Amino acid sequence: MKNIIIASNNQGKITEFEHQFSEHEGISIVGQQQLSVQEVSETGHTFVENALIKARNAARCSGMPAIADDSGIVVDALNGAPGIYSARFGGANTTDQNNNEKLLLAMEDIPAGQRSAYYTCVLVFLRNPMDPSPLICQGVWHGEILQAPQGNSGFGYDPLFYIPELDCSAAELSKEQKNQLSHRGRAMRELIPQIEQALAIIPAAQAHADSCSCCH
Repeated sequence: MKNIIIASNNQGKITEFEHQFSEHEGISIVGQQQLSVQEVSETGHTFVENALIKARNAARCSGMPAIADDSGIVVDALNGAPGIYSARFGGANTTDQNNNEKLLLAMEDIPAGQRSAYYTCVLVFLRNPMDPSPLICQGVWHGEILQAPQGNSGFGYDPLFYIPELDCSAAELSKEQKNQLSHRGRAMRELIPQIEQALAIIPAAQAHADSCSCCH
């Protein structure tokens, strides 16, 4: 069993990681809080830079391979804001509710049809803190910003993120629906097979097929 630390204290994100990895035997994930790894300042200017900073910190402090996520919501009418500042849009020690309220206030004069936005997620995997060739995957999820919150599930800006093709917000989706559609889910489905290869983990389905090769 390979242990991987998740460089996040956001329980919503950790829950999504747990769900995605639950079907992959051979990998066990641990939130950094469980190992008392402190958060590091996100001093980068891009999602990639911040994800690398967080992954290196977690790998160095834990001695384990690390996955870090840097994600946020990008609003076209706000020239890309909140962007990399999504989690702290409302200020220091802000809450999801404060962030959502500030976004609604910033967009109060933006009419329907001009409220396009997208969630983006960059995932970084490091085998060790000095890994010279990190695995980097990105997922994007397009939608629009609602004029009032809808739904009680999810976290972050989910109550304001409208998905036109489903006629609902991200906060109205089931956990399974969100993991299938979301920016993080897309990035994770791309990253996990690469991690298995990097750590020489044989996926369960392949291992079963190999064990039954005499039957073919």
